Amino acid sequence: MAQTMRSETEERNKEIVRRFVREVVNGGNYDVADELFAEEYVRHDPTIPEEKRGPEGFKETVEMWRAGFPDVEMTLDETIAEGDIVAFRATEIGTHEGEFMGIEATGERYEVTGNVMHRLEGGKLVETWACFDMLGLFSQLGVIEPPR
Repeated sequence: MAQTMRSETEERNKEIVRRFVREVVNGGNYDVADELFAEEYVRHDPTIPEEKRGPEGFKETVEMWRAGFPDVEMTLDETIAEGDIVAFRATEIGTHEGEFMGIEATGERYEVTGNVMHRLEGGKLVETWACFDMLGLFSQLGVIEPPR
């Protein structure tokens, strides 16, 4: 019985994560973030200098990406749940059509991969650890030389 409840919770948590990727990241529907992210939410991401907190912090992160890459699309390549953690490996593609992290639009297409872990409580996202291939991104945009 306990295993069944845990499995059901893990499946529900995976669907919450899939929904936020589908509707917020890919769809740009920021209102969904208010529903899915806890007020105490915090994002840990080495590419963002300060931690982003609450639904507003997550929306700021997505808005930054969508401003630079309006056609951004994330595909979840693998999604795994264990207890209150949902982890995924993703591929993200888009076209650099606006300013991003101080870099003016280059018009270049990109494709990068990343790994993300989310912790959920009571059906809401409360913590994220994210790491995407930013060296690959900047290399594909032509703003840095790829390592030799």
